[in-house]
Amino acid sequence: MTALRMVFRRRVRAMGVRDRPIRPYSPWMNGHVERLIGSVRRECLDHLIIWNAAHLRRVLRDYADYYNNDRPHPALGKDAPNSRAVEAEGEITSRSRVGGLHHRYGRVPPR
Repeated sequence: MTALRMVFRRRVRAMGVRDRPIRPYSPWMNGHVERLIGSVRRECLDHLIIWNAAHLRRVLRDYADYYNNDRPHPALGKDAPNSRAVEAEGEITSRSRVGGLHHRYGRVPPR
């Protein structure tokens, strides 16, 4: 076992996380992670050209914000994980998300 792997395992145990690695190349062993990775690829990375590591981090940060705050999730009744109030009145507007790849539609309250 490499020294880096041992350091990682020690830190994971110190955080109180049980280290139960899955067999390599066994995607059915962790369906939630595979689903998230698939969503990130299909909805984000397959449509962009990534220039460098900093750009990748920025895109993934923007996508995570969109995914948790704006993206409709069918399993949550078309709500986002970070729920928001229903906007019933006002003019409908569109806000660009993830560099224009996605949009958030909402309402501007009437004056």
